[in-house]
Amino acid sequence: MTKIISTSPLNSSDKNYKNFLLEIKAKVDSTRLKAAFAVNQEIIKLYWDIGKNILEKQEMYSWGNSFIEQLSADFKKIYPGVRGFSKRSLEYMRLFAKTYPTFEFTQWPIAQLPWGQVTVLLDKFKDEEEKRTWYANQSLQNGWSNSVTLMQIESKLYERQALQNNKTTNFLTRLPSPQSDMAQDLIKDPYRFHFISGTNDILEREIEKKLLANIRDFLLELGSGFAFVGSQYPITVGNKEYFIDLLFYNFKLRSFCVIELKAKNFEPEHTGKLAFYLAAIDNQLKQPLDNKTIGILLCKSKDKFDAEYALQNIDAPIGISEYTTSKPLPKEYENILPSPQKIIEELNSIKIEDNNKEDY
Repeated sequence: MTKIISTSPLNSSDKNYKNFLLEIKAKVDSTRLKAAFAVNQEIIKLYWDIGKNILEKQEMYSWGNSFIEQLSADFKKIYPGVRGFSKRSLEYMRLFAKTYPTFEFTQWPIAQLPWGQVTVLLDKFKDEEEKRTWYANQSLQNGWSNSVTLMQIESKLYERQALQNNKTTNFLTRLPSPQSDMAQDLIKDPYRFHFISGTNDILEREIEKKLLANIRDFLLELGSGFAFVGSQYPITVGNKEYFIDLLFYNFKLRSFCVIELKAKNFEPEHTGKLAFYLAAIDNQLKQPLDNKTIGILLCKSKDKFDAEYALQNIDAPIGISEYTTSKPLPKEYENILPSPQKIIEELNSIKIEDNNKEDY
C-alpha cells in the first residue's frame, strides 16, 4: 500500500512536528556545547604550552621581562587583529605553566574553565591551591560567569561555605548519606545579603520583602539547586493556619527547604517552631521520592554553644546560621553619595569598557 504524502502546508502547531523540532534542537544544542567545550580545551592547552615555552626559553637564555613585551609586540604583527597575546596575557600563560608544571593539569577542574576565569583564579590564589581548586569546582558545577566567580571570591564564599568549623547543624546525624554531606556543604555562615541596607532594628518582614525584591541575588547566595516555592507559605495544622517565612525546593538534595528569618539573636525555642514546620511540610507536601525536608534558621547573631545544645535532641534536620546586611549611609550623606545600585551599575559599565579594550 502506497502512503500518500500531503502537499498542504505543515501546521507548525502539529504535536508530532513540535516533538521532532524539539528533538533536533536538543541535538544541535548538545553538539554546539561539545564543540565549544572542545575549542576551549584546545585554547587552554595552547596557552599552557606557550607559557611552558616562555619559562623554558627564559631559563635557557636568561631573558628578562622585556622578552615578553617584545614577544607580545611581534605576535601582534604576525597576527594583526587577533586578541590573546597582550603582555598581560602572556604573563598569565607563564604563571599558568609555572603553577601547573606538568600536562596532567588537564585533569584539574581549572583546565575546564574559560581562560578569563583561569586568570582570575591564578591572580587571586597564587599560592593557595586548595582554594583555587575549590572555586574552580564551584564555577564548573554552578556555571558561574567571570563576574560571579569574582563576586563569590570577594564575599569569601570558601570561608563561609567550605570550612566546616563554624557551621552549626545536625545534618550529619539526622540525614542519610549522601544527602547529609550535600546539605552540610550548602550551608554558609554567615549568609551575606549585600543587596539589603539594614539597621539594627530592621524588621523580619522588611528583610523578607527585600530578599524577594532581589530574588536573583538571594538565590545566588543560597547556592545551586534552589527553586523558590513561596513566601509566607500557608500550612494548616488542626484548625489553625501557620505561615512559613520562605519555602524552597532544592533539586540537588531532592527535598523541600524551609527558611525562617529572625531579625534578632538566636533563642533555643526557635528550633522547636522550625521543627514543627518541617514536620508539616513532610506530611503535607513531601512526595514519596522526595527526601526529608530540611530547615535553615537565619538569625542576626547566635551563640555557638546555645545553638549546638538546641539541636542536640532535635530529630528534625536543621542548620543555624547568621546573616549580614550592608550598613546604611548616614543621613547627611544620603543625598550626596550615589546609591549602592548606582555604584554597581557604574562598575559594570567600566568593566564592560575595560573588557572591550583589553587584549586577551
